Amino acid sequence: MHRRSALGGAITALATAAAGVLVAAAVSTAPAVAAPAGTGTGYLHTDGNKIVDSTGTTVRITGINWFGMETDNKTFHGLWSTNPWRGQVDKMASLGYNTLRVPYSNDALKPGATASGINDFVNPDLVGLSPLQILDKVIEYAGGKGMRVILDRHRPTSAGQSALWYTPTVSEATWINDWKMLAQRYAGNTTVIGADLHNEPHAEGTNPAATGACWGCGDPARDWRLAAERAGNAILSVQPNWLIFVEGVSCPSGGLSNVWDNDPSNDEDCGWWGGNLTKAKDFPVRLDVPNRLVYSPHEYATSVFEQNWFKSPDFPTNLPGIWDKYWGYLHKQNIAPIMMGEFGSTLADPRDRVWLEKLMAYTGTGVDGMSFTYWSWNPNSGDTGGIALDDWTNINTTKQAILQPYLIPPVGGGGGPTGTPTATPTSTPPPSGGCTAAYRQVNAWQGGFQGELTVTNTGTATVNPWQATWTWPAGVSLASGWNATVTQSGATVTAAAPTWAGALAPGASVTVGFTANGASAAPGAVKLNGVAC
Repeated sequence: MHRRSALGGAITALATAAAGVLVAAAVSTAPAVAAPAGTGTGYLHTDGNKIVDSTGTTVRITGINWFGMETDNKTFHGLWSTNPWRGQVDKMASLGYNTLRVPYSNDALKPGATASGINDFVNPDLVGLSPLQILDKVIEYAGGKGMRVILDRHRPTSAGQSALWYTPTVSEATWINDWKMLAQRYAGNTTVIGADLHNEPHAEGTNPAATGACWGCGDPARDWRLAAERAGNAILSVQPNWLIFVEGVSCPSGGLSNVWDNDPSNDEDCGWWGGNLTKAKDFPVRLDVPNRLVYSPHEYATSVFEQNWFKSPDFPTNLPGIWDKYWGYLHKQNIAPIMMGEFGSTLADPRDRVWLEKLMAYTGTGVDGMSFTYWSWNPNSGDTGGIALDDWTNINTTKQAILQPYLIPPVGGGGGPTGTPTATPTSTPPPSGGCTAAYRQVNAWQGGFQGELTVTNTGTATVNPWQATWTWPAGVSLASGWNATVTQSGATVTAAAPTWAGALAPGASVTVGFTANGASAAPGAVKLNGVAC
């Protein structure tokens, strides 16, 4: 992963996912169905300190970062695991994460870019696809679950993050043109809601010889506020419906403090990379399309860097004041919405759990709370770990329990407004008529296989909710499933309807995907709500 921190005179690189915008023919993907409830309807815009949907209903983004497209793999990490990519998205949605923040680098967008680190036995549908084509599939599937997607230009190249939005090899023009390409590629697809312009602008050089990203200094080559305006307006010129997410800097001067020169003018209060928005009120980002600006600070704990405030005698009561100063005031003064783009910790230090609990409480509960995307889904984030454990299937229940009360699940993601499971009707009437079942083995390997079971309601009445069951011979066990809640008890496997697709109309079909351990075996004794197919 990648991390960041900047305190007074020292900055620690945080790493994660990165940036990359491409020059390629715009490939139009099918527009997603407008996401309901949890993430609103249609495109989003701002109203004071709130994010609202096309009907004016308040929406709270409670998402998660899934990185990898910014690295040498040029696609999502974890595709090498035994948990199929759809199963991972299913799990995120079921836990209550309604948005994916996807870091990328410009390398992933280049013509001829190749994705690597994919388990082709588990994810055969991704074999041979480009990084952008894999992104298309994830966006389409996430959108079908009511989730939203934010694209994050994390790095200019897969080699690492950069203080400025351009480098000697990746120009500002490339940065902007690649953003315009992505905006055109997903035009009309309301799943993709906006652009996080550049990840963690930060200070470089020692003051007064600053060479890093400043805020409000007026130098077009270093002023991140002015660059954000140029890129944001270029994007809005081709996609006026997107939100523009603008991170902070670390030190507003763009340079690290020189505490040895006895010149107080060179000493300033710095924060996390991307986390300092103290100058945003006096020097706001000005966009040509109103109600599109969201400020997106980053916030971390001691597992990333031991900031001074963690060592203060008044910790943790000092934390809300620190957050107020760096970025929270923008929300509290109704200037603009806050979407905390990254925050996370290993929780190895007891103070970090206190920090996370205080931070979540600070954001507020319910739909009126501040939006966020947690860092990260990935367990291989070096200084924070992830929500997923190393098998990319099970989860870190300690972290999840702290976040759960603040999550607003997507419709179909499972869970109610506070993350509690949605009640499922206990009555499951059988279809009036019958059903048919068709099985296709997608792949097989030593010790396991992947398959798809398609069940069609041939009756005359809608089955709501539907439930398919089948049996497997001894020695075959379920590994993972998708498009349903798939469980196994003894020899019987049950695929229960997800909340976002509970009804199976006459003539309609559902395809349940799964991976299993053991010798390849077709499902036997398939039933739909108790009626044999």
